[in-house]
Amino acid sequence: MGIQLPEVLNHFNLYNEAEKMIGINGDVELPEFTMITDTLNGSGVLGEIEDPVTGQFESATMKIKWTCLHKDYFKLVNTTKPSQLTLRASLQCMDTGTGYTDYYPVKIVVRGKAKSVTMGKAEKGKKMECETELEIMYIKVMINKETLFELDKLNFKYILNGKDMLEKIRAQV
Repeated sequence: MGIQLPEVLNHFNLYNEAEKMIGINGDVELPEFTMITDTLNGSGVLGEIEDPVTGQFESATMKIKWTCLHKDYFKLVNTTKPSQLTLRASLQCMDTGTGYTDYYPVKIVVRGKAKSVTMGKAEKGKKMECETELEIMYIKVMINKETLFELDKLNFKYILNGKDMLEKIRAQV
């Protein structure tokens, strides 16, 4: 048996709380996480180093593309109640030793508020190409039922590869 070589995302569904969402265009843009940094320079340092501040991240958003306007589209617009979405996916992989195809589960849970909504365009016989953009306050990424990344901006939680990255900081403040 060889290494599991990731190939493609075979299929996914998106759920709002426990309800499967309808009208998704097949395209969900997952967030980009950029660490907040500060410049380290001075005596003993040659030049400058942009050093990340542990657990501190810039604003991150997730975009959901819709085929057409639908009631599920408007359920995400309520800015007084953050939406909790779960993306469940099956990733296809290949065993490099045997060439066999296999699959492993990916689960991404996000909580966020609508930041922008685009109602798309109206053109006869065409998709409207609507979009919802959410500001992410919480995210958890699980691969093969193992938590590899969890960030809760409101509750001082940052887990990376199963390790609590803020444990020492939390104990000191």
